Amino acid sequence: MTARKVLGYTRVSTAEQVDGFGLDVQRGAIERYCKDHGLRLVRVFSDEGQSGSNGLDTRVELAEALALVERGEVAGLVVYRLDRLARDLLLQETLMARMRQAGAEVLSVSEPDIDSDDATRVLVRQVLGSISQYERAVIRGRMMAGKAAKVARGGYGGGRPPYGYRAAGGELVPDEGEQAIIARARTLAAGGRSLREIAAVLEDSGVRPRTVGARWHPRTVRALLTTQAHAPSLTP
Repeated sequence: MTARKVLGYTRVSTAEQVDGFGLDVQRGAIERYCKDHGLRLVRVFSDEGQSGSNGLDTRVELAEALALVERGEVAGLVVYRLDRLARDLLLQETLMARMRQAGAEVLSVSEPDIDSDDATRVLVRQVLGSISQYERAVIRGRMMAGKAAKVARGGYGGGRPPYGYRAAGGELVPDEGEQAIIARARTLAAGGRSLREIAAVLEDSGVRPRTVGARWHPRTVRALLTTQAHAPSLTP
């Protein structure tokens, strides 16, 4: 009897990879599962650094795997755990419905018989999906709280760095090129030049604001001379 062909799918966000849910761990478990259950593992797709709440627009490997399933090339998709497929209940059920419509099933190494129409098993699957969604919300809340605490201590909490700085290793460090522009503008201002005159000097020198296609104007020069002087602390 010919073994059923299946695909494997693995996913990690950065935090989950550190906590022991790495791609290699998931792949090894999937390979053993397929061997033990007489399944032919055709290929393993992997999305690294992707949240389980992200859809197919960012999880390109999952989208490719789903396309193969819907073309009828395989009989199922094997995951290490259901939350690798999705950490959003609606997304989880939508993906599983598409699999069933294609005549395929989702198989979980850690949770047997999850893809079933039995009322009890559907309830268990949806409860697991709800728990995964809750865990994702808790993780996100902790990350946001951590960023807020860091900002309160004068550190860098993310977002677009102010002009004159760039992000490196989760901290702000001076950008030498932009710092030179700030220094030149301040020197001109100290020499009595107006904002409009400073803008003209910067334009004539060929340097440009950070935004592509932007030009220097009195208001951007004012921001250069004032707001940028109060950039977040470079130490947490």
